[in-house]
Amino acid sequence: MPKGKTMAIYHGIRFSVRPGVTGEAVAAGLAAMRDAARATPAVTSFVVGRDFGGDYDYGAVSVVADLVGYAEMMNHPAHLEVDRAGLPLIERFASFDVSDDPDPELGARIAEIHRSRYAANPDVADLVSDLDDHRGSGAPGGSAS
Repeated sequence: MPKGKTMAIYHGIRFSVRPGVTGEAVAAGLAAMRDAARATPAVTSFVVGRDFGGDYDYGAVSVVADLVGYAEMMNHPAHLEVDRAGLPLIERFASFDVSDDPDPELGARIAEIHRSRYAANPDVADLVSDLDDHRGSGAPGGSAS
């Protein structure tokens, strides 16, 4: 790795809302996602908005420095509140992670953070299980590899 280069994890999500969800509810949900990212000290940068070039409506990317920050972000009370309020509005959801960390076990460690989070928050796990389509690094039983 070149001198001065820092590693990071970019956590991305893409999602489509259920039919009948109002524009007002979508706007409130996106605002809550932005607020949650701002409230989480581990998040160094983020974007929340419309998704282009795919078949999802919206997306978000949050940047954290490492797995400690990733776990902090995923388990932060503001993030969990967004999950609880927003997941019932979502029909399809995909998550992914991109990192320049050379650790060959990084994907398994990310998957373990999600497994632990669902075990500690069974109500969130139930909401995720109720999605019509959920794939990617945050999917229950999924792999981040």
